[in-house]
Amino acid sequence: MPFMLTAPGWLHPARHCVSPHWDERPGNEISLLVVHCISLPPGRFGGPYIDDLFMGRLDPAGDPYFAAIYRLRVSAHCLIRRDGELVQYVPFELRAWHAGLSCFAGRDQCNDFSVGIELEGTDSGGYTDEQYRVLAEVSRLLMQAYPAITPERITGHSDIAPGRKTDPGPGFDWARFRAMLSAG
Repeated sequence: MPFMLTAPGWLHPARHCVSPHWDERPGNEISLLVVHCISLPPGRFGGPYIDDLFMGRLDPAGDPYFAAIYRLRVSAHCLIRRDGELVQYVPFELRAWHAGLSCFAGRDQCNDFSVGIELEGTDSGGYTDEQYRVLAEVSRLLMQAYPAITPERITGHSDIAPGRKTDPGPGFDWARFRAMLSAG
């Protein structure tokens, strides 16, 4: 079943886990899509920990790594799990807290005008066929709904926060993804 976008910015079908980590956009511009990756604990896939982090309920006793991050107030609009499951935390009309200190095309504060999509993975690993398929489908839908998002305005976290972030990493095949975008 293809994804559909409903007002006010929720995807269906998707699993919705509403994050408390968002606020209003300072304008209603949505003109950038940022691809990220995450795994919790680092390098391990599956489990509830990404949901828990984005929903502000990560248990610091769940893993030694969590003691350093459990107080973070972060979110993404969506997560695409290894099996292609789509999870949405923040509607697109609102500002998710995914980019941090960032700059794109000379403009700071990318959270203000971007959508953040996380891929379950690591900077050094690859991504699954299902993740590419879902990412391309969702990206095409977002480009329809928000025409200011063009293929040139889809970028990696590493590109908007160089030196600070490295995701989605060298394992992300940008050429494959861009070919899938144009094939749809």
